Formats: sequence, structure tokens, C-alpha cells
Amino acid sequence: MVSTPVLTAVVSLGGLAGVLAWRVREGRTAVTLKKIVMPPLGMATGFCMFFYPPCRVPFLWGFAAFLIGAIVLAYPLLATSDLHLHNGEIRMKRSSMFFAVIIVLALIRWAARGYFDSFLSLEQTGAIFYLLAFGMILRWRAKLFVAYRALTAEPSLPVPTPEQAPAE
Repeated sequence: MVSTPVLTAVVSLGGLAGVLAWRVREGRTAVTLKKIVMPPLGMATGFCMFFYPPCRVPFLWGFAAFLIGAIVLAYPLLATSDLHLHNGEIRMKRSSMFFAVIIVLALIRWAARGYFDSFLSLEQTGAIFYLLAFGMILRWRAKLFVAYRALTAEPSLPVPTPEQAPAE
């Protein structure tokens, strides 16, 4: 497979623009359990790439990539996004740094790819970055899942309605 630096840059920028547009649109709608769980489940189908021998990497390399994504690169996403109740709906609450984090993560990936391309095939580089991204999104979505469950859980103490509040 042939890849030129210009083609790689164009495709990477297109992917980044798509992710940013998706995040803006997603932020305007209520969060549901399905919206939290489906992206990692859909992304898990990517593990089928490892049936194709040119995509295979040593297990420790893949495991290290997954851990780096889950531990190091997921942290900025965890720190800049959370769920909250807004008018009876659960919404994503992002800090103003969320989009900067997405852009910086894309730049790190693009810069690292140049390094990995020097000793890995294009397919292996894709596999390593897939595992890195999967670790990152899995940990981030797991945090959102826990936050969603906490917001939708039955409250331990009932909150009185205005009609039930004691008269002053």
C-alpha cells in the first residue's frame, strides 16, 4: 500500500474535521446510554483487521499501545468532559479546552505516525494506532457510562416537590 505525506495529511485533516463536527452536533442533543455504548462496540469490529496477516503486530506492542491510549491519552478527554442534567436531560458538559485536546491528540498521532512509519508497514502502523484509539475511547466512554448510571440512578433520599415542601 502506498501512502504519501500529502495524502496522509489531507486524510488526517479530513478525519479531524469530521470528528470536530460530530462532537459539536453530539453536544447539542441529549446523551443516551446507546450513544455512550455504541461507539466502542462499533469500533470493536476493527479487531477483525488482525485476521489479515499484514496488520498483525507483536502482542506486547499492541498491549502497550492500548495501555498508552487508555492511561495517557484518555486523561485529557476525561478531564475535559462530563455529563450533567440540563432541563431534565442528560447532556455532555465540555470544558472550553475539549476541542483543543482533540486537535492536540490528532497532532500527536500525526507526528508519531511519521516515526512509526520508519520501521512498521502502513498496515501495522494503522493497527497500532487503532489499538491506541480503542484504549482511549474505551476508557473515556466507560467514565461516561458510570456518570450516566449515577445520574439516572434512583436517589437515595427523595427530593420533595414544591407541593410537599413544608410551609414556612
